[in-house]
Amino acid sequence: MSRYCYPLGLALLLAGPIYLPAHAQLLSGEHADYASRQQEAAAPLTLANAIALALAHNPELSAARRELEAVDATIVQAGARPNPELSALMEDTRKSTRTTTFQLNQAIELGGKRGARIDAAERARDAAHVELQAKRDDIRITATSAFFSVLTAQERKRLAQESADLASNASDATARRVSAGKVSPVKASKAGVASAGARLELMQADSELDLARRRLAGLWGNHTPRYTLAEGSAEQLPPLPDITDIAGRSANAPQLRLAKIEVERRLALTKVESSKRIPDATLSLGTKRDEEARRNMWVVGVSMPLPFFDSNRGNLDEALRRTDKARDELAATETRVQNELAQTYAKLRNAHAEVAALRGDILPGAQSAYLAAGKGFELGKFSFLEVLDAQRTLFQARSQYLRALSDAHLAAAELERLLGSADINP
Repeated sequence: MSRYCYPLGLALLLAGPIYLPAHAQLLSGEHADYASRQQEAAAPLTLANAIALALAHNPELSAARRELEAVDATIVQAGARPNPELSALMEDTRKSTRTTTFQLNQAIELGGKRGARIDAAERARDAAHVELQAKRDDIRITATSAFFSVLTAQERKRLAQESADLASNASDATARRVSAGKVSPVKASKAGVASAGARLELMQADSELDLARRRLAGLWGNHTPRYTLAEGSAEQLPPLPDITDIAGRSANAPQLRLAKIEVERRLALTKVESSKRIPDATLSLGTKRDEEARRNMWVVGVSMPLPFFDSNRGNLDEALRRTDKARDELAATETRVQNELAQTYAKLRNAHAEVAALRGDILPGAQSAYLAAGKGFELGKFSFLEVLDAQRTLFQARSQYLRALSDAHLAAAELERLLGSADINP
């Protein structure tokens, strides 16, 4: 009996308890707390610090890293071989005539199934790598855009504060002239209305700045910003890249890389389904004890399914059609990316032209007209309405200038998002 107990003992050893790694036994309470907030220093915030905080603590980026780790685990599982099977069979229950058979069965995968599974899992990992890098680029670009939005909002608030101060001073001066009997009380009423409108614009600018600050701090999970201000120049115009450089980088755009990897993954899945058309063989080895003959016998065998009814034809056809679909989506993605790049580049180029025109002619002229009107008002040569009109023109020109700068930063950020980073490593 001891001769045929060895295979049974080996099988029981193989079928013993399997202990999961420690990281797979984490309880829900031990998971990372993504709700925790990262508090930045209560000091001026630079662009480099904002990007570093966003990349280190953004929960969406952390989720992308977890997805990559999960896909890495699928490669391990794809390379796993079939487990052996233990079987026991007893013929006749009478001790004198019964026959007992212990047998180990091992499935042998044929047709390259294991290699095809690994290849498909590796293509999924490539896609996760690209998605992680794209998410990093997106977070970095979003942080840059949000930072310049704060700079622009700060500048708008400063201009609104200047406008409110000027309107208040003009209103006080007009009131004094009314008291002196030099101007009509109607002008004092108009000056008061203008001052109230300037204060309302200041309140709106303050609200926009608060929203911009919260939007930036929210990228690293902090909904109550602590930084005092964004440190930088709102007038820093993003460079206009060369069109040939954009054409060269467009072939490596993240959306195109993902679409190409999806085609490769679908091809790999097609190989997986094709390999299933070849049935697997099962090798059997065991021992048989014949009590009546009082002897042990080796049992050796091989079995294989006959694919008469199920040849996996439907799954293979589905995989082929999905591969064709992935190729069509790749072609559509190429067209869409090229169109989006052309439109975004045109927006950036137009913003550059608008900023140049405002800097060169419009802003200096409006500033000069306002200074002249203010000086003439102090000397009594111009009315308050003329000063107010010059002030409104200058404020509109400055607002248009800030809007053009903001459009340029948004277009540059969108262009970088479309082109992605040259580094595809996670």
